[in-house]
Amino acid sequence: MKKLIYSVCIVSLMLSCSTDPEIDYALIKGQVDNPKTEIITIFKGREKLKEIVITQDGSFADTLRVSDGYYGLSHGNESSSVYFAPGYDLNITFNTQEFDESIRYEGAGSQINNYLAQKYLEHEKAVGDVPAYYSLDESDYAEKALAMKNMDLQALENAGITDQKFIDLETDNLKYEHFNILNKYESYHAYYAKKDGFKVSDDFLPAEIKTMAFDDEQSYTQIPSYNSLANSQMSDKIYEAIGDDYQNARVDHFDVLAQAKIPALKNDIISGMGSFLVSPANPNMADLYNFFIENLSDEDIKAKLTEKFNRNKNLMKGMPSPQFTQYENHKGGTTSLVELKGKYVYIDVWATWCAPCIREVPYLKEIESSYHDRNIEFVSTSIDKAADHNKWIDMVKDKSLGGIQLFADNDWNSKFIKDYAIEGIPRFILVDPDGNIVSADAPRPSNPKLVKLFEALKL
Repeated sequence: MKKLIYSVCIVSLMLSCSTDPEIDYALIKGQVDNPKTEIITIFKGREKLKEIVITQDGSFADTLRVSDGYYGLSHGNESSSVYFAPGYDLNITFNTQEFDESIRYEGAGSQINNYLAQKYLEHEKAVGDVPAYYSLDESDYAEKALAMKNMDLQALENAGITDQKFIDLETDNLKYEHFNILNKYESYHAYYAKKDGFKVSDDFLPAEIKTMAFDDEQSYTQIPSYNSLANSQMSDKIYEAIGDDYQNARVDHFDVLAQAKIPALKNDIISGMGSFLVSPANPNMADLYNFFIENLSDEDIKAKLTEKFNRNKNLMKGMPSPQFTQYENHKGGTTSLVELKGKYVYIDVWATWCAPCIREVPYLKEIESSYHDRNIEFVSTSIDKAADHNKWIDMVKDKSLGGIQLFADNDWNSKFIKDYAIEGIPRFILVDPDGNIVSADAPRPSNPKLVKLFEALKL
C-alpha cells in the first residue's frame, strides 16, 4: 500500500512539473541609434505602462506584463503603434533621425508590428502634402480615404499574419480608421481651405457614423480607432453645446456624457475637459465639478480633479487676490501688488521661452495704448528661471515691452504662481481696485472678450 501511495505521489509530481506555467508577459529588447533621451515609454491608451531605461550604448531590455492588444511606444517626440501579446520576444531597432522609416522588429510578434510600422509609412505617402490633402473637395477626399482603407486591407491580407485575433481586431480597426478620416474632414477642410463655417454635405458621412451609439465597451478598450472616434464624436457634441463661451460651461451642456454607457469613455472625456473647465473663471465651476465626480469611475482622475477644484475654489470672482511682494521691477527697485491698490490690475504671467506668450505681445501693446489713461495698470510678470534673468532684461528692451515689467521671485515655484494654481502660460488675471479677483483666468489680449469685459467694468 505504501508503494502505491508513493507511486501516485511521484506521478502527480511529474505531471505538475511538466505543466508549463502560463506566460503573461512579453520580452522586448533592442537598440536606439542617436537617442534623444534615456527613456522609452510604453503606453496602454492614455496610461503610462512602463518606462524602459536606455543604456549608454543605446541598448535596452525589459519584461512587460501584457494582454493581447494595441499599445504605444514613444521616445522623445516620436511615437509608434505597437501590438503586444504574452509570449512575444521582440527585438526593436530604430534611428531617431529617421524614426518612422527606420523602426524594425524581429522575433516573435515581428510580423504584426512590421505591418503596423509599414502601414503608418504608407499613410504618410498617401496623404502627401497635408494642406493640399485636406483642401481636396469632398468627392476627391472620400475617394482617397476609401483607397487608403482598401490599401490597408490588402496589406493586412498580404502580411502573412496568422494570429486570427489580431486579424479580426485590425479589420475592425481599419473600418473605424476610415470613419475617423471621414469624420475629421469637415474641421480640417475648414482650416486648410480657409473656409470658416464649412459643413460637409448631408450624405458625406456614412449613416453608420451618424447613428453610432458608442456603447461597446470592449471595442472602446481594444480598438484604438473606435476609441478615437467615440472621443471625437462625443467631444464635438459637447463643444457644440457649450459654444464659444467655455468659461460659462454648464452641467446641461454635458447631457450626452451623462447618457454614455462606457465608463472609460466618460473618464477620458472628463480627464481632458475637466483640466480647463474646472476653472475659477467659470461661475458654474462647483456644479461642473460635482457632475464630473458623479460620472467618474477612475479614482486617480477623481483625485486630480478634486485637487484642482480645491485650489481653484478660493479664486472665484470677488475673493481677495493672492499677493506678490517685492518682485524685481525692470525699471529699478521692486513692486508689490498691494502698491497698485486703487486701480484695476491686468496681470500677464509669461516667460521669454513661451511662444504663445510672445504672440500676445502686439495685442497687449494695443490694449495698453487704448487704456493708458484709464484706471488700470498693466503688469507683466516673468516666471523665467534665475539663470535666464538676462534674457528677460534683454527681451523687455528689445521688444519695447510696456506696462510694469516684473520678475517673479522663484519661477514656477513662486508663491503667487502657486496660489493662483497656474499650470500653463500665458495666463492673464484681472484684479479690481479693492484687491479682489475679477477673473483668475481673464481673456487674452487677442480675445475680443477682453475689451467687452473692460467695457462692462466701465474702464
